[in-house]
Amino acid sequence: MAQDYDYSTTAVDQKSKRGFWSMFVIMMGFTFFSASMWAGASLGVGLTLKDFIIAVFLGNLILGAYTGILAYMASSTGLGLALLSRHAFGRKGSYLPSFLLAITQIGWFGVGIAMFALPVQKLLQDHGCNLNIWIIIIIAGILMTSSAYWGIKALAIVSLVAVPAIAVFGCFSVCKVFADNAGAWSTLTSFTPGSAKMMTMTTALAVTIGSFISGGTCTPDFVRFAKTKKIAVSTVVLAFFLGNSLMFTFGAIGGMFYQTNDISDLLVMQGLLIPGVIVLGLNIWTTNDNALYTSGLSFANIFGWPKKYLVLINGAIGTILALWLNNNFVSYLVFLNTIIPPIGAVMAVDFFAHRKSYAIADIKNHKFKTVSWPAVIAWACGCIVAFNKSWGVPAINGMAVAGAVYFVIKKIDRMYFSVKNTERIVKKIEKTLVKK
Repeated sequence: MAQDYDYSTTAVDQKSKRGFWSMFVIMMGFTFFSASMWAGASLGVGLTLKDFIIAVFLGNLILGAYTGILAYMASSTGLGLALLSRHAFGRKGSYLPSFLLAITQIGWFGVGIAMFALPVQKLLQDHGCNLNIWIIIIIAGILMTSSAYWGIKALAIVSLVAVPAIAVFGCFSVCKVFADNAGAWSTLTSFTPGSAKMMTMTTALAVTIGSFISGGTCTPDFVRFAKTKKIAVSTVVLAFFLGNSLMFTFGAIGGMFYQTNDISDLLVMQGLLIPGVIVLGLNIWTTNDNALYTSGLSFANIFGWPKKYLVLINGAIGTILALWLNNNFVSYLVFLNTIIPPIGAVMAVDFFAHRKSYAIADIKNHKFKTVSWPAVIAWACGCIVAFNKSWGVPAINGMAVAGAVYFVIKKIDRMYFSVKNTERIVKKIEKTLVKK
């Protein structure tokens, strides 16, 4: 049987582990995400500069802590999210998080394809080239699917090209904003949002965290390849503080001075058409190939097929449905962003409560519970609380409740079986004494 270099159903072999820089560029490419620029634009027109800095810092601190915990779990075991979830949710219970994550990531992949194809078609039309939208969609779909198909090595190569390009052009664009606008700095520092767009800090944190909490839950699928736990955690935390913060900043400045939330549009407005198209493609590509890679691993856990074949199927589905997904799927993705974070919280509590049980050499053939109902119940409770958006930050509320409920149920479960075992022992002693 051919070796599974993606380790779809096993832990990553030590010889396939990677160092700091390889993992760093992959995670930076993952956090260079267009949705973060949209969120940054919303924050830029809804907060003062001081509040913007606080919201982005605190939001990424929380995201970094959450994903850092998942990174520690993945690097300790060599397992991706789908296989890790077997411990908390059971073998068939793990199909729940796997399915939710898979359809979420296919959705983002399709939306990303459309986000690239539509602006490119418009730019080409503006320059006299009327290219059919489906030609752009199919070409983009094939390219982005191919990197996910070839696995972690291809992800690293794409990120190695994309990360410096996005960072350089993004920073150049921001510098050009200040060079072209003499009063830009005073406008930025003295800016006060209008009452219609003004945000509370709670809302700002909800936007910051919600923009990437779903994708952040997929972190284990990539950092399981880290050579050490230190490399895994540090690259993830640094990526969120650098990559995500840069995306928010690019979006905020573009939203404030050019009324756009996309760095590619900003570059076009600044007369940098070709870099704008390149950066748009690279920005979406680095996130899309990670999304497709995760969806393949998630379905591999359910069907037991090699990840690379599932990537091709998922890529085809996402490409075919790209326009429909772009028009109809975004609100559904917001819904999924609410119900996915509690999964990570339940898994984290289970990991730190039962760390010794995670040291399994052959996870593929290990006899897990079929379904762990405490995990499913805790996840459902977290979702119910997260849907109540009238207070706090929904994602944090959901994770806190899911983790707490799971911990309590497991404690009660242990106490119950402890009492039952004590009763059995007492009865055995009584029978022995009676016989004697």
